[in-house]
Amino acid sequence: MDYQFLQLEQQQQVATVWINRAELHNAFNTTVIEELHHCFQQLNERNDIRVVVLAGRGKSFSAGADLNWMKQAGQASQADNEADALKLAKMLQSLATLKQPTIARVQGIAFGGGMGLASACDICVASTDAKFATSEVRLGLAPSTISPYVIRAIGARQASRYFLTAERISAEQALQIGLAHEVTTPELLDAKVDEIVQALLLGGPEAQAASKQLIQMVNQQSVDETLLLKTAQHIAHVRQGEEAKNGLNAFLNKHSPAWIKATA
Repeated sequence: MDYQFLQLEQQQQVATVWINRAELHNAFNTTVIEELHHCFQQLNERNDIRVVVLAGRGKSFSAGADLNWMKQAGQASQADNEADALKLAKMLQSLATLKQPTIARVQGIAFGGGMGLASACDICVASTDAKFATSEVRLGLAPSTISPYVIRAIGARQASRYFLTAERISAEQALQIGLAHEVTTPELLDAKVDEIVQALLLGGPEAQAASKQLIQMVNQQSVDETLLLKTAQHIAHVRQGEEAKNGLNAFLNKHSPAWIKATA
């Protein structure tokens, strides 16, 4: 598929999805949302892609929703409004549930939905010039569709502040509250992303997909007999896979597992 507002680059086993609307700080409208959703769905079907990096062209990662698009949505009927918002919610879900590890490469502003995209990724690497915000209340709105991912990233207590104040969050503050995993200077941003990519490529792809599912299953659940059984069933299933057998055999015999050889 040819995209109007996205650029998809592949370098060996790493796909980089660039939002390419730099003149509007990569703000998204219906087309951007649909293209991102389609792109994530397609990547999820590909076994030749091991890591997905989400990035924005130009000075910003993403300013969130295009204000003209939001204005049009606000004037639509309740049913049309819900359908439009559901497209955004499903796009974010398709990013959050990708089988591949995902990295948000954040520079400049990541406001509203842009902060949602960064939060929906597994790992967030931010430039020192990055600024985050859940800015919706200053427009008389609420950060509804991004809330599951932002709250997962920073917790309900921090969300209680930033959802209500819409204060800008510096890169260092983002690191402190758990939104960003790494902060680096702009000139070293790509090097830091690549460093994490290389670490990810050392893991088994099936094991990483299973680990992502495990986090979703365990997060905020009570440690009771039901959860103990679920985690026992989870590891039992993983252990029986060919990838696990190969990985354990490689470790015991002191050689590289099959997936490492595949990255050479």
